[in-house]
Amino acid sequence: ELVGSMVANLRQTRRLERRQASMRQFFAPIVMDALANQDPAEVLRPREANLSVMFCDLRGFTQKSEEQADHLLELLNQVSESLGVMTRAILDCGGVIGDFHGDAAMGFWGWPIAQPDNVIRAANAAIQIRRQLAIMSEMDESETGHRFQHGIGIATGNAVAGQIGTVDQVKVTAFGPVVNLASRLEGLTKQFGVQTIIDEPTVTSLMRMRREDRGAINDIGSPMVTRRLALVRPAGLIQPVNIYELSLANESLNDVDLATYQQGLQAFIEGDWTMARDALTCIADCDRPSQRILGQMARQGQSPPAGWLGVLDLEKS
Repeated sequence: ELVGSMVANLRQTRRLERRQASMRQFFAPIVMDALANQDPAEVLRPREANLSVMFCDLRGFTQKSEEQADHLLELLNQVSESLGVMTRAILDCGGVIGDFHGDAAMGFWGWPIAQPDNVIRAANAAIQIRRQLAIMSEMDESETGHRFQHGIGIATGNAVAGQIGTVDQVKVTAFGPVVNLASRLEGLTKQFGVQTIIDEPTVTSLMRMRREDRGAINDIGSPMVTRRLALVRPAGLIQPVNIYELSLANESLNDVDLATYQQGLQAFIEGDWTMARDALTCIADCDRPSQRILGQMARQGQSPPAGWLGVLDLEKS
């Protein structure tokens, strides 16, 4: 009986070790420590939570795959390294790896344990990804002449997270409108020519934490800056949303130019396109979002259409 009990305990220990090993692929160490003494089935049970969801996608992959059609394994290694940067940043900032979509990765914060600072963690991860991918891109460009770009979208709101799937296949991920929005925001980075776009709830939470002195950014070295880009209705969504750029102070426009953009954007939304053109033209040479708004006005004949409500209806990028 003693030997049987020891064998049974050993088997149970090995099963727990295998479960923990599989969970480490998705969860940050801080999350694993918090869940060490809990039942994995209960931990992974789908439930509603307030999440910050991030999508990060590589740019230029299609072009590079055509150029390196005879070296696809080498290209796969490059993409895998980039995905590794994304996943390390998500885990380093206490997030969960939600999914992979080709050359894109999805992560989220706020489950399986509540994280009051989930937006700060997501913003930190975005900055870390941008820094590391920039270093890799510069190295790659010096060797091959081609440089990967990337886009990041972050949205915050309620979603269902947990072990989701069918009887044949399950994965740890999140489900809900906020997930779809984060994916759309990532796609909009290409249209507006910026690296990171976040939604209004994320901006609101970042500003609140800053006021409460809870927004200390780890290892950033430069304050974060947000600016309202536009009021848009992304493809597939019904309600318009305000979108914001997230950048560092040393990457952003100066305060005067930021104020000029906001003045031009407000005039654009309110239908005073003459004022909008005058303001945005002043900074368009060095600002892609200004070019995007000016291009929209030019395509619509330099005056707002009938029934204009200030909303840009955008096709899926």
